[in-house]
Amino acid sequence: MSGTPDGGTSPPTPDRVRITFHPDGGQPREVRVPTGVTLFDAASWNGIAVDSTCGGHGTCRKCRMRVTEGEMAVSRLDPRAYTPDELRAGWRLACTAAATCDLTVEVPPLVTRPKAATVGVGRQVILRPAVQKRCVTLTEPTLADQRSDLQRLRDALPDLELVADLRAVRNLTRAMRAALLDGDGEVTAVVVDSTDGQRLIDVEPGDTSARRFGIAYDLGTTTVVATLLDLATGTPVAVASVLNPQQPFGADVITRISATMLDEAALERLSALAHGCLDDLAAEVCAGADVDRGEVYEIALAGNATMVHLALGIDPEPLGVAPFVMASRTFEGLTAVDLGVGVHPGAPAFVFPALGAYVGGDIVAGALASGMDRDRRIRLFIDVGTNCEIVLAAGERLLATAAPAGPAFEGAAIRCGMRAAPGAIEGVKISDDDVALQVIGDVAPLGLCGSGLVDAVASLVAAGLLDPSGRLLAADAPGVSPGLADRLRQVGQERVFVLAFGPDGSGGSVGSGGSGDKAMEGAVYLSQRDVRELQFAKAAIATGWRLLLEEHGLVDADVAQVLLAGSFGSYLSPASAVRIGLVPDVSVLRIVSAGNVAGEGAKMALLSVRERAAATALVEGVHYVELSDRADFNDRFIDQLSFPV
Repeated sequence: MSGTPDGGTSPPTPDRVRITFHPDGGQPREVRVPTGVTLFDAASWNGIAVDSTCGGHGTCRKCRMRVTEGEMAVSRLDPRAYTPDELRAGWRLACTAAATCDLTVEVPPLVTRPKAATVGVGRQVILRPAVQKRCVTLTEPTLADQRSDLQRLRDALPDLELVADLRAVRNLTRAMRAALLDGDGEVTAVVVDSTDGQRLIDVEPGDTSARRFGIAYDLGTTTVVATLLDLATGTPVAVASVLNPQQPFGADVITRISATMLDEAALERLSALAHGCLDDLAAEVCAGADVDRGEVYEIALAGNATMVHLALGIDPEPLGVAPFVMASRTFEGLTAVDLGVGVHPGAPAFVFPALGAYVGGDIVAGALASGMDRDRRIRLFIDVGTNCEIVLAAGERLLATAAPAGPAFEGAAIRCGMRAAPGAIEGVKISDDDVALQVIGDVAPLGLCGSGLVDAVASLVAAGLLDPSGRLLAADAPGVSPGLADRLRQVGQERVFVLAFGPDGSGGSVGSGGSGDKAMEGAVYLSQRDVRELQFAKAAIATGWRLLLEEHGLVDADVAQVLLAGSFGSYLSPASAVRIGLVPDVSVLRIVSAGNVAGEGAKMALLSVRERAAATALVEGVHYVELSDRADFNDRFIDQLSFPV
């Protein structure tokens, strides 16, 4: 949607596209993704099951989808998988089909029971969940055979070292008696790998081995996402997300830590909010997939150190003051109950280990999902948010740091800022005489979200309306296009650039009494202060990755790939990020929207004990660089404030 003086509109810009998936037998699902994201990734990020066993390389030819509306080019691999008639009918390999416009897509049902799943950034994971189900037939006890129920089960599963607690033994006795009354003696043991063997968490009457589920959580400061996984097939069956209900205590981790320091009761309240949020999401995904909550036998959670501490009821104060010490980098022996999640009462919980107080388990999960430790190229992983975490992979060495970006990217501290919801401007293009806006939901603009903020500033820099220092030009400055001059205004003593005028054309006129806030009612604009907020955020991030590059004697051009992660990073325009100096000055083709890789890492932990072990090993192999301990940080930060010429 384009804001014009008369409220007119123009077609959306192509930086982000809308895809409507029609899964076989399921409800249509509309998603928004950056241009160039493949249909496979768009489906995977949003919990839509797609056949694949090759890691997204186009070799297994199983990720079939049919484009029914919109244009989709034929890739070089499509003719190997489809006949000419099928290609004309819209059939494509999802892993090579890059979305460049709005599409409607049919998704066929799964036709195989895979031994591997494609998760994360092109990662192929061999399915070996910690949760196993083993169906056995038990013989009825006799006077000649008085083995205990537990011993009888152990003898039926000689390859397992079963460890059972009292609750599991109670269930075993009930299930075994029920099975013997039916006459077949068939029961299913639910077993989860643990450090002391295979832990028996339940015994169910009959053969229930086909149904076992887990929930992967991304516990973010702003947004919490839950994905319900079928552990037998590795496929996501439902996804749900919600704004973190802790936000009234502060938009970032520092303010939430401060809340617990100022009020003794705040920690208990914050912990309860986290538990309620995780439990509500569990209920939502289970209901959406028609899965009984008792069939969820394990959960995995990725979150930053503060979110994890709060969720576990651990005092986070040491995280907020030097020397920034965690209670523990790892948390062993947790159950879903410890996180307030009402699933199977014996379900264990895996929480990703953390690198440091400000590079937490969510970044470890993201690094795992993107294979940062398995690629010899120079790669940068940047999770853009209130606290921006950065990982540099350079050969065999991994470096990590955290940069205090502040809340600008979340829309907070921005005059017309809002979260990414219907009415939020998410894309901006400025020409000589007009402004084209992309608005979530294709409705009238209500505010500006993080990706729109970056686009707006990048477009203003490109149009010459922002000088390198970040100062907005006056309407009568030399070189200002007449078509844009009316958008350069004053609100009080502050210069602003009007992105969208109000429904009645409100915004006044330059020099004619339109200088007050009241005259701007209904308008969406970018203020000089907003520009400064973004400058501070991008300078902190740029300082972080530049210092990591310099540790290895590298420059921008050496970077082979930049992965933009997190809910914000996934919608950020690569061209705009380069234009303002947020990321290295490399070809936009080297900049990849990685999606919610923290959530992808949590999925991997549920699907593979091997990947779970890899996450622990990854923590041991990363060197953490503390920026606040560097004497030159402030000087380097100031150097990065200006916009590239």
